[in-house]
Amino acid sequence: MEGLSIGKLLIVGALIVLLFGTNKLRTLGGDLGAAIKGFKKAMNDDDAAAKPSTTDENSAGQPARKE
Repeated sequence: MEGLSIGKLLIVGALIVLLFGTNKLRTLGGDLGAAIKGFKKAMNDDDAAAKPSTTDENSAGQPARKE
C-alpha cells in the first residue's frame, strides 16, 4: 500500500461532489458548523452555571460573624 497522495484525495473529493452535489455539501457544512457552535455554547453555559454554585456552597459553610 502506498498511502494517500494528493491525486487520490482530489479524485475522492471530485467523486463526493458529483455524488452529493455542491448545494447539499454546503448545507451539510453549515449544519455541522451550527451543531459545533451550539455544543461549545452549551459547554460554556454549563461551566458558568457550575462556578457560582460552588462559591455558594463555600460561603454557606462558614459561620456568620457578629459585629
